[in-house]
Amino acid sequence: MSDRIKEKLEILADAAKYDVSCSSSGSNRKNKNGGLGNTGAGICHTYTEDGRCVSLLKILLTNHCIYDCAYCVTRKSNDIKRAAFTVQEVVDLTINFYRRNYIEGLFLSSGIFKNADYTMERLVLVAKKLRQEHNFNGYIHLKTIPGASDELMHEAGLWADRLSVNLEIPTEEGLKLLAPDKTRASMIQPMDYLKNEIIRTSEEKKIIRSTPKFAPAGQSTQMIIGASGETDQHIIKTAQYFYKNFQLKRVYYSGYVPISMDSRLPSIGTAVPTVRENRLYQTDWLMRFYGFKANEIVNDSHPTLDLDIDPKLGWALRNLHVFPIDINRADYALILRIPGIGVSSAKKLVAARKFTALGLEHLKKIGVAVNRAKYFISCRGYLPTVSDKPAERIKSYILAESASKYLKVAPNQLSLF
Repeated sequence: MSDRIKEKLEILADAAKYDVSCSSSGSNRKNKNGGLGNTGAGICHTYTEDGRCVSLLKILLTNHCIYDCAYCVTRKSNDIKRAAFTVQEVVDLTINFYRRNYIEGLFLSSGIFKNADYTMERLVLVAKKLRQEHNFNGYIHLKTIPGASDELMHEAGLWADRLSVNLEIPTEEGLKLLAPDKTRASMIQPMDYLKNEIIRTSEEKKIIRSTPKFAPAGQSTQMIIGASGETDQHIIKTAQYFYKNFQLKRVYYSGYVPISMDSRLPSIGTAVPTVRENRLYQTDWLMRFYGFKANEIVNDSHPTLDLDIDPKLGWALRNLHVFPIDINRADYALILRIPGIGVSSAKKLVAARKFTALGLEHLKKIGVAVNRAKYFISCRGYLPTVSDKPAERIKSYILAESASKYLKVAPNQLSLF
Protein backbone atom coordinates (compact mmCIF):
# COMPACT_ATOMS: atom_id res chain seq x y z
CA MET A 1 0.00 0.00 0.00
CA SER A 2 1.44 3.37 -0.99
CA ASP A 3 1.97 6.16 1.52
CA ARG A 4 -0.67 8.25 -0.24
CA ILE A 5 -3.29 5.51 0.04
CA LYS A 6 -2.40 5.07 3.72
CA GLU A 7 -2.89 8.80 4.27
CA LYS A 8 -6.26 8.74 2.51
CA LEU A 9 -7.30 5.74 4.54
CA GLU A 10 -6.44 7.45 7.82
CA ILE A 11 -8.40 10.57 6.88
CA LEU A 12 -11.46 8.90 5.42
CA ALA A 13 -11.72 6.10 7.97
CA ASP A 14 -11.57 8.67 10.78
CA ALA A 15 -14.30 10.75 9.12
CA ALA A 16 -16.52 7.66 8.79
CA LYS A 17 -16.51 6.91 12.52
CA TYR A 18 -19.41 9.33 13.09
CA ASP A 19 -21.75 7.11 11.08
CA VAL A 20 -22.90 4.25 13.30
CA SER A 21 -25.60 2.72 11.07
CA CYS A 22 -23.59 -0.19 9.76
CA SER A 23 -24.95 -3.49 11.04
CA SER A 24 -25.44 -6.23 8.46
CA SER A 25 -28.15 -8.20 10.21
CA GLY A 26 -30.64 -9.73 7.84
CA SER A 27 -28.64 -10.55 4.74
CA ASN A 28 -27.96 -14.11 3.60
CA ARG A 29 -25.93 -13.65 0.43
CA LYS A 30 -24.06 -16.92 -0.20
CA ASN A 31 -20.68 -17.56 -1.71
CA LYS A 32 -20.93 -19.11 -5.15
CA ASN A 33 -18.76 -20.00 -8.12
CA GLY A 34 -15.58 -19.84 -6.07
CA GLY A 35 -16.03 -16.13 -5.24
CA LEU A 36 -14.66 -14.12 -2.36
CA GLY A 37 -16.39 -13.65 0.95
CA ASN A 38 -19.60 -14.83 2.50
CA THR A 39 -22.04 -12.47 4.17
CA GLY A 40 -22.57 -13.24 7.86
CA ALA A 41 -25.05 -11.86 10.38
CA GLY A 42 -23.68 -8.70 11.97
CA ILE A 43 -20.71 -7.11 10.22
CA CYS A 44 -18.88 -3.99 11.52
CA HIS A 45 -16.99 -4.71 14.73
CA THR A 46 -20.04 -6.10 16.40
CA TYR A 47 -21.21 -9.48 17.65
CA THR A 48 -23.41 -12.02 15.94
CA GLU A 49 -26.08 -13.97 17.81
CA ASP A 50 -23.62 -16.84 18.33
CA GLY A 51 -21.05 -14.49 19.89
CA ARG A 52 -18.78 -14.15 16.86
CA CYS A 53 -17.04 -10.78 16.48
CA VAL A 54 -16.97 -9.52 12.90
CA SER A 55 -15.70 -6.41 11.18
CA LEU A 56 -15.87 -4.37 8.00
CA LEU A 57 -13.93 -1.73 6.16
CA LYS A 58 -15.76 1.47 7.06
CA ILE A 59 -14.72 4.52 5.04
CA LEU A 60 -15.92 7.56 3.16
CA LEU A 61 -15.36 7.78 -0.57
CA THR A 62 -14.49 11.42 0.09
CA ASN A 63 -14.83 14.01 2.84
CA HIS A 64 -15.28 16.83 0.34
CA CYS A 65 -18.86 18.11 0.61
CA ILE A 66 -20.94 20.82 -1.04
CA TYR A 67 -23.14 21.17 2.07
CA ASP A 68 -22.42 23.08 5.27
CA CYS A 69 -24.39 21.18 7.92
CA ALA A 70 -23.45 22.68 11.29
CA TYR A 71 -23.17 19.31 13.08
CA CYS A 72 -21.03 17.55 10.46
CA VAL A 73 -17.25 17.31 10.64
CA THR A 74 -17.01 17.19 6.82
CA ARG A 75 -19.07 20.35 6.22
CA LYS A 76 -17.56 22.56 3.54
CA SER A 77 -16.65 25.41 5.92
CA ASN A 78 -14.71 23.17 8.29
CA ASP A 79 -10.94 23.55 8.13
CA ILE A 80 -9.91 19.92 7.88
CA LYS A 81 -7.62 17.89 5.68
CA ARG A 82 -9.53 16.68 2.64
CA ALA A 83 -9.09 13.50 0.62
CA ALA A 84 -10.89 11.34 -1.92
CA PHE A 85 -10.56 7.76 -3.07
CA THR A 86 -11.04 6.72 -6.65
CA VAL A 87 -13.53 3.94 -7.27
CA GLN A 88 -10.73 1.50 -8.06
CA GLU A 89 -8.84 2.39 -4.88
CA VAL A 90 -11.84 1.44 -2.73
CA VAL A 91 -12.28 -1.80 -4.65
CA ASP A 92 -8.61 -2.69 -4.26
CA LEU A 93 -8.59 -1.85 -0.55
CA THR A 94 -11.66 -4.01 0.07
CA ILE A 95 -10.26 -7.01 -1.76
CA ASN A 96 -6.78 -6.68 -0.24
CA PHE A 97 -8.14 -6.28 3.29
CA TYR A 98 -10.45 -9.23 2.80
CA ARG A 99 -7.64 -11.47 1.55
CA ARG A 100 -5.66 -10.57 4.68
CA ASN A 101 -8.66 -11.55 6.82
CA TYR A 102 -8.97 -8.01 8.20
CA ILE A 103 -12.61 -7.57 7.18
CA GLU A 104 -15.71 -9.43 6.11
CA GLY A 105 -17.44 -6.61 4.28
CA LEU A 106 -17.61 -2.95 3.31
CA PHE A 107 -19.51 0.03 4.67
CA LEU A 108 -19.19 2.92 2.22
CA SER A 109 -20.48 6.43 2.70
CA SER A 110 -19.40 9.76 1.27
CA GLY A 111 -19.52 13.50 1.43
CA ILE A 112 -21.48 14.93 -1.49
CA PHE A 113 -19.25 16.33 -4.20
CA LYS A 114 -20.53 18.05 -7.37
CA ASN A 115 -24.09 16.72 -6.91
CA ALA A 116 -26.09 13.79 -5.54
CA ASP A 117 -26.13 11.76 -8.77
CA TYR A 118 -22.39 12.16 -9.37
CA THR A 119 -21.62 10.90 -5.86
CA MET A 120 -24.18 8.10 -5.87
CA GLU A 121 -22.97 6.85 -9.23
CA ARG A 122 -19.50 6.28 -7.82
CA LEU A 123 -20.76 4.53 -4.72
CA VAL A 124 -22.78 2.18 -6.90
CA LEU A 125 -19.82 1.58 -9.19
CA VAL A 126 -17.70 0.40 -6.25
CA ALA A 127 -20.29 -2.22 -5.31
CA LYS A 128 -20.85 -3.25 -8.92
CA LYS A 129 -17.14 -3.78 -9.58
CA LEU A 130 -16.76 -5.82 -6.39
CA ARG A 131 -19.65 -8.08 -7.33
CA GLN A 132 -19.00 -8.44 -11.05
CA GLU A 133 -15.24 -8.20 -11.45
CA HIS A 134 -14.17 -9.89 -8.22
CA ASN A 135 -17.20 -12.09 -7.52
CA PHE A 136 -17.24 -10.64 -4.02
CA ASN A 137 -20.05 -12.12 -1.91
CA GLY A 138 -19.25 -10.38 1.36
CA TYR A 139 -21.51 -7.81 2.96
CA ILE A 140 -21.84 -4.39 1.32
CA HIS A 141 -23.68 -1.49 2.92
CA LEU A 142 -24.02 1.70 0.89
CA LYS A 143 -25.07 5.01 2.39
CA THR A 144 -27.36 6.41 -0.28
CA ILE A 145 -27.41 10.08 -1.24
CA PRO A 146 -30.70 12.02 -0.93
CA GLY A 147 -31.52 13.63 -4.26
CA ALA A 148 -30.00 10.87 -6.37
CA SER A 149 -32.15 9.44 -9.16
CA ASP A 150 -34.42 6.44 -8.72
CA GLU A 151 -32.39 4.63 -11.40
CA LEU A 152 -29.24 4.89 -9.29
CA MET A 153 -31.14 3.88 -6.17
CA HIS A 154 -32.43 0.81 -7.97
CA GLU A 155 -28.97 -0.18 -9.16
CA ALA A 156 -27.58 0.30 -5.66
CA GLY A 157 -30.17 -2.15 -4.35
CA LEU A 158 -29.07 -4.78 -6.85
CA TRP A 159 -25.43 -4.76 -5.68
CA ALA A 160 -25.63 -3.84 -1.97
CA ASP A 161 -27.01 -5.90 0.91
CA ARG A 162 -28.24 -2.92 2.88
CA LEU A 163 -28.96 0.69 1.96
CA SER A 164 -29.48 3.59 4.33
CA VAL A 165 -30.57 7.19 4.19
CA ASN A 166 -29.68 9.22 7.27
CA LEU A 167 -32.44 11.36 8.79
CA GLU A 168 -29.64 13.14 10.66
CA ILE A 169 -31.79 15.35 12.93
CA PRO A 170 -34.92 13.89 14.60
CA THR A 171 -37.24 16.80 13.77
CA GLU A 172 -37.78 18.83 10.63
CA GLU A 173 -37.40 22.06 12.62
CA GLY A 174 -33.99 20.96 13.88
CA LEU A 175 -32.90 20.02 10.37
CA LYS A 176 -33.91 23.45 9.03
CA LEU A 177 -31.92 25.12 11.78
CA LEU A 178 -28.70 23.14 11.41
CA ALA A 179 -28.77 22.04 7.76
CA PRO A 180 -30.79 24.66 5.83
CA ASP A 181 -29.58 23.25 2.48
CA LYS A 182 -31.37 19.96 3.20
CA THR A 183 -35.03 19.06 3.54
CA ARG A 184 -36.84 16.19 5.19
CA ALA A 185 -38.69 15.59 1.91
CA SER A 186 -35.39 14.89 0.11
CA MET A 187 -34.69 12.15 2.67
CA ILE A 188 -38.17 10.64 2.70
CA GLN A 189 -38.36 10.29 -1.09
CA PRO A 190 -35.50 7.75 -1.43
CA MET A 191 -36.63 5.92 1.73
CA ASP A 192 -40.09 5.54 0.25
CA TYR A 193 -38.67 4.38 -3.08
CA LEU A 194 -36.48 1.77 -1.39
CA LYS A 195 -39.39 0.50 0.73
CA ASN A 196 -41.58 0.04 -2.33
CA GLU A 197 -38.82 -1.66 -4.33
CA ILE A 198 -38.02 -4.06 -1.49
CA ILE A 199 -41.70 -5.01 -1.23
CA ARG A 200 -42.14 -5.28 -5.02
CA THR A 201 -39.11 -7.50 -5.60
CA SER A 202 -39.95 -9.66 -2.59
CA GLU A 203 -43.45 -10.32 -3.94
CA GLU A 204 -42.15 -10.85 -7.47
CA LYS A 205 -39.59 -13.36 -6.23
CA LYS A 206 -42.40 -15.52 -4.82
CA ILE A 207 -43.65 -15.94 -8.39
CA ILE A 208 -40.42 -15.70 -10.39
CA ARG A 209 -37.54 -17.30 -8.50
CA SER A 210 -34.93 -15.74 -10.79
CA THR A 211 -35.91 -12.21 -9.71
CA PRO A 212 -32.70 -10.47 -8.56
CA LYS A 213 -32.35 -9.72 -4.87
CA PHE A 214 -32.90 -6.08 -3.95
CA ALA A 215 -31.25 -4.84 -0.75
CA PRO A 216 -31.85 -8.19 1.00
CA ALA A 217 -30.84 -6.76 4.39
CA GLY A 218 -33.31 -3.89 4.00
CA GLN A 219 -32.76 -0.25 4.83
CA SER A 220 -31.77 1.61 7.98
CA THR A 221 -31.29 5.19 9.11
CA GLN A 222 -29.47 7.23 11.75
CA MET A 223 -30.37 10.20 13.93
CA ILE A 224 -27.92 12.52 15.67
CA ILE A 225 -28.88 12.98 19.30
CA GLY A 226 -28.29 16.16 21.28
CA ALA A 227 -27.39 18.58 18.46
CA SER A 228 -30.73 20.39 18.31
CA GLY A 229 -32.36 19.97 21.70
CA GLU A 230 -35.03 17.36 20.95
CA THR A 231 -36.41 15.41 23.89
CA ASP A 232 -36.31 11.62 24.04
CA GLN A 233 -40.03 11.74 23.28
CA HIS A 234 -39.37 13.52 19.96
CA ILE A 235 -36.66 11.03 19.05
CA ILE A 236 -38.59 7.86 19.87
CA LYS A 237 -41.81 9.08 18.22
CA THR A 238 -39.81 9.82 15.06
CA ALA A 239 -38.27 6.35 15.16
CA GLN A 240 -41.68 4.72 15.62
CA TYR A 241 -43.08 6.67 12.66
CA PHE A 242 -40.30 5.58 10.33
CA TYR A 243 -40.41 1.95 11.49
CA LYS A 244 -44.12 1.87 10.75
CA ASN A 245 -44.18 3.74 7.45
CA PHE A 246 -40.88 2.73 5.84
CA GLN A 247 -40.34 -0.78 7.21
CA LEU A 248 -36.84 0.05 8.44
CA LYS A 249 -34.66 -2.73 9.81
CA ARG A 250 -32.92 -0.45 12.27
CA VAL A 251 -32.80 3.10 13.54
CA TYR A 252 -29.41 4.07 14.94
CA TYR A 253 -28.79 6.80 17.51
CA SER A 254 -25.54 8.72 17.53
CA GLY A 255 -24.72 11.16 20.32
CA TYR A 256 -23.60 14.52 18.97
CA VAL A 257 -19.87 15.10 19.32
CA PRO A 258 -19.16 18.83 19.87
CA ILE A 259 -16.98 19.97 16.97
CA SER A 260 -17.88 23.61 16.43
CA MET A 261 -18.36 26.96 18.15
CA ASP A 262 -21.49 27.56 16.05
CA SER A 263 -24.06 29.29 18.28
CA ARG A 264 -26.80 26.98 16.96
CA LEU A 265 -25.10 23.99 18.55
CA PRO A 266 -24.52 22.89 22.17
CA SER A 267 -21.35 24.29 23.72
CA ILE A 268 -18.08 22.47 23.14
CA GLY A 269 -18.09 21.11 26.68
CA THR A 270 -21.59 19.66 26.37
CA ALA A 271 -21.24 16.06 25.22
CA VAL A 272 -24.17 13.65 25.04
CA PRO A 273 -23.71 11.01 27.77
CA THR A 274 -23.24 7.52 26.40
CA VAL A 275 -25.91 6.23 28.77
CA ARG A 276 -28.50 8.33 26.91
CA GLU A 277 -27.66 6.53 23.68
CA ASN A 278 -27.96 3.22 25.55
CA ARG A 279 -31.39 4.11 26.93
CA LEU A 280 -32.61 5.07 23.45
CA TYR A 281 -31.40 1.76 22.04
CA GLN A 282 -33.13 -0.09 24.89
CA THR A 283 -36.35 1.78 24.13
CA ASP A 284 -35.96 0.98 20.44
CA TRP A 285 -35.57 -2.70 21.36
CA LEU A 286 -38.74 -2.60 23.45
CA MET A 287 -40.70 -1.25 20.48
CA ARG A 288 -39.31 -3.78 18.02
CA PHE A 289 -39.38 -6.96 20.13
CA TYR A 290 -41.47 -6.40 23.26
CA GLY A 291 -44.66 -4.86 21.89
CA PHE A 292 -44.29 -1.45 23.49
CA LYS A 293 -45.58 1.74 21.86
CA ALA A 294 -43.56 4.94 22.03
CA ASN A 295 -46.14 6.79 24.15
CA GLU A 296 -46.01 4.07 26.81
CA ILE A 297 -42.35 4.79 27.43
CA VAL A 298 -42.05 8.52 26.68
CA ASN A 299 -44.96 10.95 26.63
CA ASP A 300 -45.95 14.46 27.66
CA SER A 301 -45.78 13.51 31.34
CA HIS A 302 -42.43 11.72 30.95
CA PRO A 303 -40.67 13.20 27.88
CA THR A 304 -37.20 12.20 29.07
CA LEU A 305 -35.83 8.73 29.78
CA ASP A 306 -34.55 8.01 33.27
CA LEU A 307 -30.79 7.54 32.93
CA ASP A 308 -30.58 5.62 36.22
CA ILE A 309 -32.73 2.71 35.13
CA ASP A 310 -33.66 0.99 31.87
CA PRO A 311 -36.92 2.08 30.17
CA LYS A 312 -38.69 -1.23 30.78
CA LEU A 313 -38.18 -0.90 34.51
CA GLY A 314 -39.23 2.75 34.25
CA TRP A 315 -42.51 1.73 32.63
CA ALA A 316 -43.13 -0.93 35.27
CA LEU A 317 -42.58 1.51 38.13
CA ARG A 318 -45.08 3.94 36.58
CA ASN A 319 -47.62 1.14 36.14
CA LEU A 320 -47.48 -0.77 39.40
CA HIS A 321 -51.23 -1.41 39.15
CA VAL A 322 -50.42 -4.04 36.47
CA PHE A 323 -48.36 -6.07 38.93
CA PRO A 324 -47.75 -8.59 40.38
CA ILE A 325 -48.10 -10.80 37.30
CA ASP A 326 -48.67 -14.52 37.81
CA ILE A 327 -46.04 -16.09 35.58
CA ASN A 328 -47.94 -19.39 35.55
CA ARG A 329 -51.09 -17.82 34.08
CA ALA A 330 -50.23 -14.58 32.27
CA ASP A 331 -49.98 -14.56 28.48
CA TYR A 332 -46.66 -14.19 26.67
CA ALA A 333 -47.17 -10.50 25.80
CA LEU A 334 -47.67 -9.57 29.45
CA ILE A 335 -44.75 -11.67 30.66
CA LEU A 336 -42.52 -9.75 28.26
CA ARG A 337 -43.29 -6.59 30.23
CA ILE A 338 -41.85 -7.93 33.47
CA PRO A 339 -38.45 -6.36 34.29
CA GLY A 340 -35.75 -9.01 34.33
CA ILE A 341 -37.43 -11.25 31.73
CA GLY A 342 -36.19 -11.13 28.15
CA VAL A 343 -37.62 -12.58 24.96
CA SER A 344 -35.69 -15.85 25.22
CA SER A 345 -36.56 -16.34 28.91
CA ALA A 346 -40.23 -15.53 28.29
CA LYS A 347 -40.45 -18.19 25.57
CA LYS A 348 -38.77 -20.79 27.79
CA LEU A 349 -41.02 -19.86 30.69
CA VAL A 350 -44.23 -20.25 28.65
CA ALA A 351 -43.03 -23.63 27.34
CA ALA A 352 -41.90 -24.92 30.76
CA ARG A 353 -45.09 -24.07 32.65
CA LYS A 354 -47.02 -26.57 30.52
CA PHE A 355 -45.34 -29.31 32.52
CA THR A 356 -45.24 -27.91 36.04
CA ALA A 357 -46.13 -24.88 38.11
CA LEU A 358 -43.04 -22.68 38.14
CA GLY A 359 -41.34 -21.31 41.23
CA LEU A 360 -38.36 -19.01 41.75
CA GLU A 361 -35.93 -21.92 41.45
CA HIS A 362 -37.26 -22.67 37.96
CA LEU A 363 -36.99 -19.03 36.90
CA LYS A 364 -33.33 -18.92 37.90
CA LYS A 365 -32.58 -21.98 35.79
CA ILE A 366 -34.45 -20.50 32.83
CA GLY A 367 -32.26 -17.38 33.01
CA VAL A 368 -34.64 -14.82 34.51
CA ALA A 369 -32.98 -11.98 36.45
CA VAL A 370 -34.86 -12.91 39.61
CA ASN A 371 -33.34 -10.12 41.72
CA ARG A 372 -35.20 -7.67 39.50
CA ALA A 373 -38.26 -9.70 38.51
CA LYS A 374 -39.16 -10.65 42.09
CA TYR A 375 -40.76 -7.25 42.72
CA PHE A 376 -43.22 -7.71 39.86
CA ILE A 377 -44.24 -11.38 39.80
CA SER A 378 -46.02 -14.08 41.71
CA CYS A 379 -45.34 -17.77 41.19
CA ARG A 380 -45.53 -21.09 43.02
CA GLY A 381 -44.61 -20.51 46.63
CA TYR A 382 -43.88 -16.81 46.20
CA LEU A 383 -45.71 -13.51 46.55
CA PRO A 384 -43.83 -10.18 46.41
CA THR A 385 -43.44 -8.51 49.80
CA VAL A 386 -43.10 -4.97 48.47
CA SER A 387 -46.04 -4.78 46.06
CA ASP A 388 -47.59 -2.08 48.28
CA LYS A 389 -44.40 0.03 48.39
CA PRO A 390 -44.11 3.26 46.40
CA ALA A 391 -42.26 3.15 43.09
CA GLU A 392 -39.31 5.21 44.32
CA ARG A 393 -38.66 2.75 47.13
CA ILE A 394 -38.72 -0.24 44.77
CA LYS A 395 -36.38 1.66 42.46
CA SER A 396 -33.98 2.29 45.34
CA TYR A 397 -34.05 -1.41 46.29
CA ILE A 398 -33.18 -2.47 42.74
CA LEU A 399 -30.41 0.12 42.36
CA ALA A 400 -28.95 -0.87 45.73
CA GLU A 401 -28.97 -4.56 44.82
CA SER A 402 -27.36 -3.82 41.46
CA ALA A 403 -24.61 -1.82 43.16
CA SER A 404 -24.08 -4.59 45.72
CA LYS A 405 -23.81 -7.18 42.95
CA TYR A 406 -21.20 -5.03 41.17
CA LEU A 407 -19.14 -4.70 44.35
CA LYS A 408 -19.12 -8.47 44.84
CA VAL A 409 -17.94 -9.05 41.27
CA ALA A 410 -15.27 -6.36 41.06
CA PRO A 411 -14.43 -4.77 44.43
CA ASN A 412 -10.83 -4.02 43.45
CA GLN A 413 -11.99 -1.79 40.57
CA LEU A 414 -13.15 0.89 43.04
CA SER A 415 -9.58 2.02 43.52
CA LEU A 416 -9.52 3.15 39.91
CA PHE A 417 -12.15 5.81 40.65
